[in-house]
Amino acid sequence: MTAEDIINLFNMIPLPGEGGYYVETYRASEKIDDLPARYEGPRTFSTAILYLITPTSFSKLHKVKSDEVFHFHLGNPVEMLKIYETGKTETEIVGTDLVKGQKPQAVVYKNTWQGTKLIEGGKFALLGCTVAPSFEFSDYESANKDLLIKQFPNAKALIEKYI
Repeated sequence: MTAEDIINLFNMIPLPGEGGYYVETYRASEKIDDLPARYEGPRTFSTAILYLITPTSFSKLHKVKSDEVFHFHLGNPVEMLKIYETGKTETEIVGTDLVKGQKPQAVVYKNTWQGTKLIEGGKFALLGCTVAPSFEFSDYESANKDLLIKQFPNAKALIEKYI
């Protein structure tokens, strides 16, 4: 199976701004009205997507207003970069080789800068991403390279890799 096969099988489309390909597979029917001030209006309880990364279309640095849980489904392992509000950086390898320390699941907390790329030589990775409260495109913020480097100068090399 190839990345193109998966894109066609699930009718995936390019994920605007971030990169990669996605299809929304779940959106809760019930809404939450009383949310923190960072949200512009109500949200449903949760959303889920299938998300595909290729060597040329990866998850560029961005952040969202809700916690996200990524699940590895198929393909080659990925490297996930997280830059926390404190400036601490963390890189996780998400995949299925538990003996090598890969994790089948990764959590990204709200307002954490994040980006995800295939490990060098990989052809594709199919991930799931569950967001609660639900994801809305108005909750998405793309990274500005210069501003991010100014804010986190110790992470310059990592930031440049994921822009």
